[in-house]
Amino acid sequence: MNRDQIKFLAIITMTCNHIANIFLTPGTLLFEVMIDIGYFTAITMCYFLVEGYGYTHDKKKYGERLLLFGVISFVPFCLAFGMVQMNMLCTLFLCFLILKVMEMSTLKWEKWIVILILIFVSLYSDWALLAPVFTILFAKSKGNRIKTAISFGIGACLFAGFNYLSNLESMSTGSALIHALCSGIGPVVAGIIILFCYNGKKSNHAGKASKWFFYIYYPAHLLFLWAVHQLCML
Repeated sequence: MNRDQIKFLAIITMTCNHIANIFLTPGTLLFEVMIDIGYFTAITMCYFLVEGYGYTHDKKKYGERLLLFGVISFVPFCLAFGMVQMNMLCTLFLCFLILKVMEMSTLKWEKWIVILILIFVSLYSDWALLAPVFTILFAKSKGNRIKTAISFGIGACLFAGFNYLSNLESMSTGSALIHALCSGIGPVVAGIIILFCYNGKKSNHAGKASKWFFYIYYPAHLLFLWAVHQLCML
């Protein structure tokens, strides 16, 4: 599989997650399945953010695109999920800034102070804490297949752990554990596909339209799902 095929797969799984969050009843089997399917996406996008940061010819424009569409997506995200919070593109922009800081030739302790501040800011965004940690893990393991596999494993365990702790108050220990294990399947599958199926190349037919599609789809699908939900409520 090439990069664009995996990104399209990530878009599909993300959309499944968003449909479940907006339309389905929490606790039902279909809701849980579609939610868990969507957990494939975030760790995949963090991986490709690190990869893209390395091969892009213009890091400034790369960051500007993330920021621009993060801002554009702010209102659609808030409308779709009924809360005021920064979206995943904003989180990816924070992760981009972390990568910028990591490559700066300043004292190590100074860099980590700035990185910790950026991680703290992510608390007000989608995939808080986890996406920055995923990004740091992939940046540190880049170019090493075994370390990358370990990074995916750590990422899946961290995410499952977060889910377990967050569900303990509302579920029994056994139910919380089952939910946590299921939530970790998406990141694990992402790691398997990237490590064993990804050929390291972009699509032969990929052009500017394909690149911009990934940015435009995010706010567009959120706005569409919100509009459909409003019509269903009439």
